[in-house]
Amino acid sequence: MDDQVKEITPEQLLEKLEANEPVQVIDVREVDEWNAGHIKQAKLIPLSFLPHRMHELDKSLPVVFVCRSGARSHTATQFLSSQGFDAANMVGGMLAWPGEKEVE
Repeated sequence: MDDQVKEITPEQLLEKLEANEPVQVIDVREVDEWNAGHIKQAKLIPLSFLPHRMHELDKSLPVVFVCRSGARSHTATQFLSSQGFDAANMVGGMLAWPGEKEVE
């Protein structure tokens, strides 16, 4: 299986969000990590729930996956790409996020 997945930098994602481009940002971390700080426009779907909740995503819009450092989001990107989604992994994860974080 090809290990290459589409990637996007945190800065590129921030630009897309600031330009109001249609993009779905999915955070695949756990609830406690999400509560500590997340991207405002993101939706939380922990990685283990993704196969059961991918019907919540719009296949016609690009999806960007986010986690803490980029490893879980890489797995999520691989999985959704194999399901026919236009998915990208935000490299560096929330550790590299330059924008504001929303805290619960």
